[in-house]
Amino acid sequence: MSKNLLEIKNLHVGYGAIKAIKGIDLHVKEGEVVAILGANGAGKTTTLRTISGLLRSNEGEIIFDGKNITKTPAHEIVSLGMSHSPEGRRVFGTLSTEENLLMGAYTLKKYDPKVLDWIYEILPRLKERKKQLAGTLSGGEQQMLAIGRSIMSNPKLLILDEPSLGLAPVLVKVIFKAIKEISKSGVTVLLVEQNAKAALKLADRGYVLELGKISYEGSSEELLNSKTIQEAYLGKKR
Repeated sequence: MSKNLLEIKNLHVGYGAIKAIKGIDLHVKEGEVVAILGANGAGKTTTLRTISGLLRSNEGEIIFDGKNITKTPAHEIVSLGMSHSPEGRRVFGTLSTEENLLMGAYTLKKYDPKVLDWIYEILPRLKERKKQLAGTLSGGEQQMLAIGRSIMSNPKLLILDEPSLGLAPVLVKVIFKAIKEISKSGVTVLLVEQNAKAALKLADRGYVLELGKISYEGSSEELLNSKTIQEAYLGKKR
């Protein structure tokens, strides 16, 4: 049985007097794709930013690959094998597509050309645009670039925050196909996604966050078949 690559225990995160995360527990096993679902304001992005060290928790533990990283700085967490593709893409607009990709390998002494070639293979649009300034790319191309950049460091765990947000359905298919290929290569994936149906079809398991607490968890099949989840997140009425 595969081991837990990521464990979160009794995590609390607040912004001043506002408690965004209220004692959640979750885990991600090696090789899994795990989805976190929930409405806007549920605490999904806060959870991801705390895991990757961009925010500090008030209480609880984050264990990554057997190491307690609760107080570890973000740049050190990247070096341990975790990569975070944030909501909003955050590409470097004045750098080329390829320069952006190479920035993703900044923690390595030398980037692996085979990884770059593989990114161009699963996201061929990036190869077509490799000399183009990232700021002139379409929204979908920038999302592909953000994902490609996040795997240049050859991570054990890839964290994706809303990879399909604002994209046309045809581009959503391209993005999710690429995530599937990344997972098949052995990278563990933790995914926050508003498109619940697409996320659960891709994921092995899922958690539902509501107002900073986990309200449901289970296999993707269980969540897809749950009448409560269908009504709340899949657009189906009882």
